[in-house]
Amino acid sequence: MEGPCNMDPSRGYYRFLILFFNCMLTFGSYFCFDMPSVLQDDFTRSENCTNYTIGNTSHETCICEDCLGMSDDDYNLLYAIYAWTNAIVVIGAGFLIDKLGNRLGVFLFSFLCVLGSSTFAVGAMLKGTSYMLPIMLLGRLLFGSGNGSLTIVQNRITAYWFRNKELALAFGITLAFSRLGSVLNFFLTQNFKDIYGLPWTLWGGAMLCGLGFVSAIVVSFLDKMGVRALGDEDNLKSQSKKLKLTDIKDFSLSYWLLALSIMFFYNGVFPFVADASKFIHMKYKMNKDVSAYIAGAVYDVSMILSPFLGGVIDIIGKRGILALLCALLTIPLFGLLAFTKVYPLVCTLWLGITYSFAAASMWPSIPLVVSQATVGTAMGLTTSIQMIGIGVSNLVVGQILGKNESLSDEETLKRWKYVMIFLLANSLACVTVTTFLNITDKRKGGILNISRKQRQQQELEKSVCESETKTDDEEEPLLGRQRHRIN
Repeated sequence: MEGPCNMDPSRGYYRFLILFFNCMLTFGSYFCFDMPSVLQDDFTRSENCTNYTIGNTSHETCICEDCLGMSDDDYNLLYAIYAWTNAIVVIGAGFLIDKLGNRLGVFLFSFLCVLGSSTFAVGAMLKGTSYMLPIMLLGRLLFGSGNGSLTIVQNRITAYWFRNKELALAFGITLAFSRLGSVLNFFLTQNFKDIYGLPWTLWGGAMLCGLGFVSAIVVSFLDKMGVRALGDEDNLKSQSKKLKLTDIKDFSLSYWLLALSIMFFYNGVFPFVADASKFIHMKYKMNKDVSAYIAGAVYDVSMILSPFLGGVIDIIGKRGILALLCALLTIPLFGLLAFTKVYPLVCTLWLGITYSFAAASMWPSIPLVVSQATVGTAMGLTTSIQMIGIGVSNLVVGQILGKNESLSDEETLKRWKYVMIFLLANSLACVTVTTFLNITDKRKGGILNISRKQRQQQELEKSVCESETKTDDEEEPLLGRQRHRIN
């Protein structure tokens, strides 16, 4: 049996072994990310509330054994601060990873995920005090600093080991593992909370983030040994030394359009999933367990389809065209949610399909439009742009819904309709940007839409041209010496 030091990194099994532990980096953190969505009623419900006045100030006290009594505005702030933190941190994180390497990144950012999720759980234990919300927000801030940046390291490792191989498939498998965490969250968290209570549920999420830290140790070792065995260590260090943050200005127009496409598409997905459970519960009069399962169907579909779609896209290409089609097909479902009473599972399954195609076509396109040395920086900047958009969207959704405890059901549903119209507007913006992306890509040779066979043919022709040029350069001095002798 081969030991870890005797494994051959050039063989396919080695990169897929790295892929497995790389996937486990974010399994726990994605489970934790959407726990507030499943537990939204427990976070925002208030029971046995009484008002009393001290002097000229009116106070409200609520006794609720296992709920936190947040307003919808405060609840959406939990997602907004995560998004804003990502937007600020990931640019520097991406550059740091490109400059100092993957190993530092996986340890630092997986530790921040553990620290953030633990702080969040501590904050929930302070319910009924003025410290609860600030501590929980601090936890989400630390968690956001780690999870978004950890995803960049994950993508950078995947891009290195699978470039010009099964890149979209590898990205799809990575997404599937992450969404497995999200799916299990939607299926298990509410039942776990009903049995063990809210504090232990949040601490369970923190323990799953600890699993990511263990995976970070393994993938760091495998990555280091593999790069060294392939003889790429010195080359990667040399490229890292040359890298400057100002290299961002040299990114192509295709990259910027791709980043905006990702932002507008995800503006419709993440804010919807964050609030979908409560929306379904209120509009369709379903109990909260069923509402959570239906909201989680977005991730169920993504988990199943992503690896398959990644493998198909690796072969056929058409990344830009698929991105445009995904945006177009997302528009009707927000219209159905806003203006009809079609069964909500239809819409969440629909969104899951378009989301799966978008994720499998958009994110693996980034390494195709930037150099290998700047993949981390490009991923970080894209994540930052994405999170700025999601952060703004979460704030807008929170403002639209407002503090609606005193509103009638009719008025509340009217506000939910405005939320769906806002998400639909983001899908329209994505259609516009992806249209320009395809036009730009076609003018530059169509790198996003060519198939694997066409790309291999281009690389072969390029290799032949470089070989002929090198031969001509070597023959030129010999011809010169021959002419000298004749003269």
